[in-house]
Amino acid sequence: MVSYVSALLYGVGGIVVAGMALLVAFQEKLVYVPVLPGLTKSYAITPARLRLPYEDVWLLSSDGVRLHAWFIKLFPDCRGPTILFFQENAGNIAHRLEMVRIMIQRLNCNVFMLSYRGYGASDGYPSQHGIIRDAQAALDHLSQRTDIDTSRIVVFGRSLGGAVGAVLSKNNPDKIAALLLENTFTSILDMAGVLLPFLKWFIGKSSKGPRILNFLVRSPWSTIDVIGQIKQPILFLSGLQDEMVPPVHMQLLYVKAAAHNRQCLFVDFPTGMHMDTWVAGGDHYWKTIQQFLEEHVPEKKENESSRNRNAINSSM
Repeated sequence: MVSYVSALLYGVGGIVVAGMALLVAFQEKLVYVPVLPGLTKSYAITPARLRLPYEDVWLLSSDGVRLHAWFIKLFPDCRGPTILFFQENAGNIAHRLEMVRIMIQRLNCNVFMLSYRGYGASDGYPSQHGIIRDAQAALDHLSQRTDIDTSRIVVFGRSLGGAVGAVLSKNNPDKIAALLLENTFTSILDMAGVLLPFLKWFIGKSSKGPRILNFLVRSPWSTIDVIGQIKQPILFLSGLQDEMVPPVHMQLLYVKAAAHNRQCLFVDFPTGMHMDTWVAGGDHYWKTIQQFLEEHVPEKKENESSRNRNAINSSM
């Protein structure tokens, strides 16, 4: 009996030690994947390939890291919503251009696509603290522009991008009009238990075990702790066939947010997977976002009046 208990304890200890080694050595490679296997860090295409007029934007994060972004405008004087787009953890902004092309067409919006530090043409190495600084630099840039309606800046984040967008929205209630979250996790701590099931008892915000490995995670991205502090309207877009982030994560985020914020809407898409919810959702996906923006980020009446005056003058 004693030998059995000893063997069990040694086994548990071995799992913990192995888990600690994996977390310490490989966590950044699991969380941040700027280069997809078989591809290079550089952009495979630019918006020009899809006939999208764009501006190369170079920014400095508050710690001096040089960042790159694309600002794609529907047309030069477009005063529609401006979407600040935060991507997932893998690849770069070029891999999202087809989705963004359709977003611009369907929503009549501008889109600002930021490359996190270490991604695409941006310098540096990714980390949670660093990417939060990068997101703030992007928002500050947009807030200072004179060619957009700065009262209609909307954050869109998918997966890791949703965690980034949630922190930014919490920190900037007066600069961001609304937040759109798609297939986002409750925390990296909880995702560690999903990706490495044998660690589930020892790590995670929702773990029922001792959670002794939580302190080793350098980029916890605890969206579940942030979401309840966001005051802006939030749209949750959840693909129920998500093979990466269990859909229950989005449900938990919604419940936490809705308990403090009455301007929350949860919409699921039965066939949506982690990366293709916007495809699987079809027309329903885009109409959902369009209606949400029309309700919560409406066009200013003075812009409508200005357009009417212009139309009258052009007919004279």
